[in-house]
Amino acid sequence: MASVPLLGHRSAADLVAIRAGIALSVENYLRDVTQLSELLPDRQYVVNLCSDRYEFAVALAAAMCRQQICLLPPAQTPQLLLSLAQRYPGVYALCDGQVEVPLVCVSRPRTGASSGGAVRELTFPASQIAAVVFTSGSTGEPAPYPKTWGHLMAGATAEAQRFGLFGSEWITLVGTVPAQHMYGFESTVLMGLHNGHTLYAGRPFYPADVRSVLAEQPGECVLVTTPVHLRALLAEERSLPPLRLIICATAPLPLAMATEAEARYGTPVHEVYGFTEAGMVATRRTTEGPAWHALPGVELRENDGSVWVSGGHVPAPVTATDVLELLDARTFVLHGRNADLINVAGKRTSLAYLDQQAIGIEGVRDAVFYMPDEREGVVTRVMAFVVAPGLSRAAFLSALRSRIDAAFLPRPLYLVDALPRNATGKIAREALAELARQCAQASSAR
Repeated sequence: MASVPLLGHRSAADLVAIRAGIALSVENYLRDVTQLSELLPDRQYVVNLCSDRYEFAVALAAAMCRQQICLLPPAQTPQLLLSLAQRYPGVYALCDGQVEVPLVCVSRPRTGASSGGAVRELTFPASQIAAVVFTSGSTGEPAPYPKTWGHLMAGATAEAQRFGLFGSEWITLVGTVPAQHMYGFESTVLMGLHNGHTLYAGRPFYPADVRSVLAEQPGECVLVTTPVHLRALLAEERSLPPLRLIICATAPLPLAMATEAEARYGTPVHEVYGFTEAGMVATRRTTEGPAWHALPGVELRENDGSVWVSGGHVPAPVTATDVLELLDARTFVLHGRNADLINVAGKRTSLAYLDQQAIGIEGVRDAVFYMPDEREGVVTRVMAFVVAPGLSRAAFLSALRSRIDAAFLPRPLYLVDALPRNATGKIAREALAELARQCAQASSAR
């Protein structure tokens, strides 16, 4: 049975991670993994809740050593964790701090090494299931998808090759996204470990924190982020320290934003396209055009009105969850998610397109369109929630009319202080439904 190593570092002294200015080497990592693996209970499933990226990586490898499968839910709400406990009997949690969760929680002591014995070599069978990842829940109940070790490592290699990071030394990955999300899992943990890069253990959120962290890292940095975080960075006049590149995902990146980021920061901005079922599928440099290019080995084909993705690190053919226009077997244009497509008065568009048009209006900080579920006897209309301090409802609608067909003007339109985005910048459909309920209730009370 083929085995695949986790680490791509060349010596025990190479850096695996940096936490608050402290360098953590391969030797530190191997001992920490061995220490934690000795503490784990004899279970089959574990929820990896570690927010520190280094501790997350330690927990992943320790669980693999015990042939345990890491569950990576899209959120850490008690309700979701309880549902996992019902679906996966005996599941427990690995945590790296004081957290209140409805599961038995195990943490690695930060002092002392393993109790003895040889340090584990982190090489695992390619067929071993390493993790179960879940869809974000933005269009419904999160669905599970198991990932084998071999395919995860093949994806880590493919991404590094695409971005010119394969075999590169002194690369530090700084991520504003959590490791539990598929994008963060692949691009800030697996790509770094398997290709010998250094992980920044924290997750900077505010622009000032991102600048500070980037300035403190050794070597070249790659910023792994989202359009929401990039927009916040661009809203400030200050520049960023030199970067190797910026990787962006989780939502469409407007061309104007990518153009501004490249001009201001002097570095290329690349997007990653993928979905949980397949993982990473393709990338593009946004400023070079709308076409997406499949990762090495990955191909796409159309059959019975659906686009299928297969090859490379994708273990079996899966149907794309988005509307893709194939240019050839390895190139396509993305037109939005199937779940985003709406039809009003015989006219079609996507919610993602409407979002981008609203966000492009001067004075708008954030915006999202929402189409509620249809109810019998009730006319369902598209609505919008907009964060635009200082912009009136009339001014926003006037600007929007010049950008979209009148059939898609939001009815109603709610001006709000903030949107309920999660750590990756996405908004679960249930969160939008609750926001709509609260806004409607507030309006009726006036």
